[in-house]
Amino acid sequence: MGTAHESFWRLRLRRTLAGNGAAPVLVLLEGPAGTGKSRLAEELTGLAEGTGAACLRWTPGEAGTMPEPADQPGDRPLLLVVDDVHRADHEELRRLHRILEQPRPGLAAVVAYRPEELAAPGLPLGAPPPRYPPALAVLRHRIRPWTEGEVRQAATAALGERCTAEAVARLHERSGGVAQVVVDLLAVLRDSTRQRCTAADVDAAGVPVRLADLSLGRTAALPPEHRPIVWAAAALGEPVSRDELVAVSGLGQALGREALLGALAGAALTESGEGRYGLPVPLAAVAVHASVPGPVRQELHGRAADVLARRQPVPWTALARHHHAGGRVRGWLRAVEHAAREAAEASRHQDAIRLLEQTLASPSVPPQTRARLAPLLARSAVLGLRSDQTVEVLGQIVEDQALPATVRGELRLDLGLLLCNQVGMSGQGWRELERAAAELRDARPDLSARAMSALAMPYWPGSSIDVHRAWLEGAAEAAADSGDEAVRTAVAANRAGLAMSCGDPKAWELVRALPTDNPDPRTRQHAARGLCNAADSAVWLGYHERAEELLTEGLELSAKSGSPYTQHTALGARLLLEWFTGRWAGLAERCETFVTATSDMPVICADARMVRGLLALAQGEWGNALAWLSGPDGPSPEHAAPPLAAATSGALIRLALARQELPAAAAEARKAWAGMAAKGVWVWAAELAPWAVEATARAGDRAAAQAMVDDFAAGLAGRDSPAASAALTWSRAVLAETDGRAAEAVPLYRRAAADYAALPRPYAHSLTTESAARCALSAGVAQSVAERGDGTAPDGPGKAGTDRVDACGSAAADGQAAVPRPRDGSGDADGFKTQAVAELTACAQQFSDLGAVWDAARARALLRSHQPARDVRPPGRPSYGDQLSPREREVAELAATGLTNREIATTLHLSPRTVEQHVARAMRKLGTQSRQDLAETRAVNSAAPMPQTPTNGTNHRSARG
Repeated sequence: MGTAHESFWRLRLRRTLAGNGAAPVLVLLEGPAGTGKSRLAEELTGLAEGTGAACLRWTPGEAGTMPEPADQPGDRPLLLVVDDVHRADHEELRRLHRILEQPRPGLAAVVAYRPEELAAPGLPLGAPPPRYPPALAVLRHRIRPWTEGEVRQAATAALGERCTAEAVARLHERSGGVAQVVVDLLAVLRDSTRQRCTAADVDAAGVPVRLADLSLGRTAALPPEHRPIVWAAAALGEPVSRDELVAVSGLGQALGREALLGALAGAALTESGEGRYGLPVPLAAVAVHASVPGPVRQELHGRAADVLARRQPVPWTALARHHHAGGRVRGWLRAVEHAAREAAEASRHQDAIRLLEQTLASPSVPPQTRARLAPLLARSAVLGLRSDQTVEVLGQIVEDQALPATVRGELRLDLGLLLCNQVGMSGQGWRELERAAAELRDARPDLSARAMSALAMPYWPGSSIDVHRAWLEGAAEAAADSGDEAVRTAVAANRAGLAMSCGDPKAWELVRALPTDNPDPRTRQHAARGLCNAADSAVWLGYHERAEELLTEGLELSAKSGSPYTQHTALGARLLLEWFTGRWAGLAERCETFVTATSDMPVICADARMVRGLLALAQGEWGNALAWLSGPDGPSPEHAAPPLAAATSGALIRLALARQELPAAAAEARKAWAGMAAKGVWVWAAELAPWAVEATARAGDRAAAQAMVDDFAAGLAGRDSPAASAALTWSRAVLAETDGRAAEAVPLYRRAAADYAALPRPYAHSLTTESAARCALSAGVAQSVAERGDGTAPDGPGKAGTDRVDACGSAAADGQAAVPRPRDGSGDADGFKTQAVAELTACAQQFSDLGAVWDAARARALLRSHQPARDVRPPGRPSYGDQLSPREREVAELAATGLTNREIATTLHLSPRTVEQHVARAMRKLGTQSRQDLAETRAVNSAAPMPQTPTNGTNHRSARG
């Protein structure tokens, strides 16, 4: 009898049940309590139904008698499923022996059991075992615990994307992969968690009732004198050797050995391999431990501490826990300090943070010990990830006048870094760093330099670039006084960061000079931070290839030097890079996953939130865009990093323009531009300037719009930023267009488009290409009107030459006069039009390829209104039957994003009434009951390419739709 791979034994069962003459088969299905034997046995009944075989099920001990396979009529194959055979009495086993020793033809038997509860270990069918006939194939399948991947699948099915990777790992660890325990824990978490499910939520879920009853019941079944062996295993909380377990139990060698054998026989304990023993499920230790009387628990932990102290190397974290539970305060604090230092040196900062938080929150920690442990917590917190408890603990300790002044200053430094970098409280963080810089300047110039160096970074909102430069010079002086190479590297990294942020051409030399191969881990951490900050700045500047190289190098060095905070900032910058370079496939999901993992750290997740909002805007999901860009979970404007604040304002201005909310757009433009002017880092205006200029000019303040362009140009003098240079050209084009100088705007838009194509930034390239085409068409139509002198345009009657549609898709009647002949010498309206139509066609396709649904629809609508005469279809509406017409599909796709009829009408140059009719027909053809239901079919509809307007054949209809 051998152990069978699952696919093999299932195949063997299927062959027998198929009735093709295969020999009878017996599968012994083995699995501890809760591993899913009964569920698997239930699934097998479907196997019988699928093959047309008969099926009998029986559970020993239940009412009724065991069914007899021989009594089944006919000669059909038969599946016999026996569950929980470990409960069978002697008579039931005897009858089962008889069935298996003389199997009927076509018999496939599955016998499930718990190996730990067998009366005769290893013999599921009792002793003596059956005399299996030679014709019977006998197989054994052991059900293994779930892997972490299988636990993740179950968690996703129960909680969706709310379950973090850390929570899945904790579920797997605590449950031991036992299926029933996982399912029970998920049931609790489904009802108790509303947002993210974390490892802490798993711990707080407690012990499922089934598991507690099983563990406590098996312990209670032991003789009272044997129970301490199980209590010892619960106190230890991990599998240990026999000698260690017996020593902690306090039973002595003879009684301890007897108790261990009894606990193994009663399944209260299990052997995990290589002579180590513990509870069958790790989480069961919690229930058993809670059942032990308090004085006995304290004695158990005291003995556990003595046992662990003899191990080499000493497990300091576990030792600290046992000392604390055993009431040994001095031993506890000594072990905590060893454990925290060991974790910090190994770059396991989160482990150090958790241990130190719990310790320092206790009032029993004396001041001297607090002075040693608090700086260790602060340093780990700055390098690790956010913890609100750390902020609270440090905030209390830093005001403790019993601590030495230098200790308070050191804590204040790390508290300030924690507040600004991770918590997003930049104002309070700035004040703490200012105080730290002053308090530490004489006694600890190294720490003072770090505080001033942090204040030199231009990402602080509110302070001008000149303020940051002054702090940088102070930091350099303090670093020189300190003589500390790591501190000098910290200042050098921030000097490079400041230069890169401003687009200083010398910044690249400063980045290359960072000591990335220094043997000192502190120095490497600062170098890694410098590389990642430089990569982020390179993304904003428009140096995408260099940014990718810096990100790769910075992430690798961050991982090696143990800087998870720096790693996460770099990962956020990579999402921004993917947005700019058009790598949008799956980007929304990557952003949402990142936001979920870092939702309690608004500074870190800000990049992902903004990118997700920009994607929603391009896709026409304007409600979602607003929530991502300015929702309550994002950083407030006064705390947001200036480049993100500027880019976010640019998106909000564009959204307001698209919704024809001109006063709101102009107000946002004024506020954002004032912030940019106060900061003075003009390369960061690249994502703001074109939209701010448009909103201001369209609001009637042409002088202010011109001043914006002039300020932007002056601020970029001597700066090296391809993205900002392209944005300046774009802004000048917008100003020309809003002034009614469409022909002059065309070459400016095309120059900006060429610059964006070179970066590359495909979305910005498409937007500027579309604008160039729009202006070219407007200029060409107006020129034709002026030449004809009859007020009509080649495309038909009306005001075709005076209707302008801005880059946001909102119509604006400027009432402008005829646009003068272009100054580039083209002078040919048809030439204008031919090139513009080609440009529109290309950018509409690029919008579609990117997934910019709203932009693609707008470009196609503009294209239709200016198609060449040979492409205009004759009158007459084709019949599409039950299929969506191209226009219905387009309207339905936009309606599915959440746009209103008015917003769709503005985008597609239709009337709201026409849009209403298209939506109604699309709903009828798709069988949906409401506009909201269209979203469910959007993915299906979008999978097929959007039909293009036919240019020949019988399906022609009006070019105006």
